[in-house]
Amino acid sequence: MSETSATTETGEPASRPRKSSWKYIGPGIVVAATGVGAGDLVATLIAGSKFGYTLMWAAVIGCVVKISLAEAAGRWHLATGRTLFDGWRSLGPWTTVYFAIYVVVWGFIYGATAMSSSALPIVALFPDGPGLKFWAIATGLIGLVFVWFNRYAVFEKVMTVLIGIMFVVVMYVAIRVVPDVGASFAGLLPVLPDGSLLYTLGLIGGVGGTITMAAYGYWVNAKGWSNSSWMKVMRLDNRVAYITTGLFVVAMLIVGAELLHASQIALTSGDRGLIDLGKVLEDRFGAGTAKLFLIGFFATSFSSLIGVWHGVSLMFADFVERFRAPAAGAQQAEEHAGPAVTDRQQRSLPFRAYLLWLTFPPMTLLWLDEPFGLVIAYGVLGAFFMPFLALTLIWLLNSSRTPGEWRNGWVSNGMLALSGLLFIVLCVQQVRDLPW
Repeated sequence: MSETSATTETGEPASRPRKSSWKYIGPGIVVAATGVGAGDLVATLIAGSKFGYTLMWAAVIGCVVKISLAEAAGRWHLATGRTLFDGWRSLGPWTTVYFAIYVVVWGFIYGATAMSSSALPIVALFPDGPGLKFWAIATGLIGLVFVWFNRYAVFEKVMTVLIGIMFVVVMYVAIRVVPDVGASFAGLLPVLPDGSLLYTLGLIGGVGGTITMAAYGYWVNAKGWSNSSWMKVMRLDNRVAYITTGLFVVAMLIVGAELLHASQIALTSGDRGLIDLGKVLEDRFGAGTAKLFLIGFFATSFSSLIGVWHGVSLMFADFVERFRAPAAGAQQAEEHAGPAVTDRQQRSLPFRAYLLWLTFPPMTLLWLDEPFGLVIAYGVLGAFFMPFLALTLIWLLNSSRTPGEWRNGWVSNGMLALSGLLFIVLCVQQVRDLPW
């Protein structure tokens, strides 16, 4: 069921394709702000510090790969009127088992990571104030209250403001370090310096490549886009999302290449690397630039926090709803056709239960070292998610579950197969690097 004869709030036939317009942009901004976290920016900085502009081409390919993945997720939601988890469940019970374990373990550890990441720049801005644990708990509680009491429309506006701050700060710093334009264009030629393979794969697959890509279709529905008449709008929105993400990656590569590569300055891995960069910026450009950067660092981290609090809670609410429903089949497809994410789901008990799960249990990890077994489980489950997403989208969008008009063409299949292969390689490497 790809179209419907129902009318919209404006009285238009729902089957009439909307013209793609900038006024509709929204879910793409949300997915871009959520997907780019502080750790991603550090990984890009380190790649720039080690290899200069040489891997610029990998950032461009990564942008194209993620446009293809998110477009596929959004197309499934709009073409079928069914959610992504509904599609996964139709592939067999193994998807339910995997997702159930993944979403519980991932949420527990990610909650602590997101709160700590949001607290780091606040501590750096106010060194004489409360410590990291206080600010981590405060940001988690603020995120909880904000998502609990606000619906998608307000959430989108706040995310737009946060990504605006991120964009201005990151571009300002990139311009301030004076990029080498010639070297930037030369970096678009695909080459692999010695020792750069993993950094290259990480640039292509890492930045903006998380469970939030799967959440994109849910945000599309929450926006009110519920059928294939919105397909052109969704595709424009998705391109804006990942071109924005690509600009972030390019800007951070420039900063790494210009500020760190020539000086051979090493950053701490993980979120704390941005604190190191703040100190480098203060030494080079003064306290004002350093403080502005820390504000951008906070916008980056806190947007990821509230994005996950909202988007993954929507996915969990859908997971619970579908799990309670009868086994997948033709009748279920008809019952669930139409708007797949409703205001009711954003107020539902499962949505709010997962919000609480993301906020309170992870606070215990702020006082404890992460348990060894939990780290292993988190790493393995997380590494498998992106290959799982890419390969199941190929399966769903080439089957009779998708109306013929909206099934994959050769370009979509090629890009999804390429991304699936890439993420399998990254998955194997990530599992090998775990502290077994």
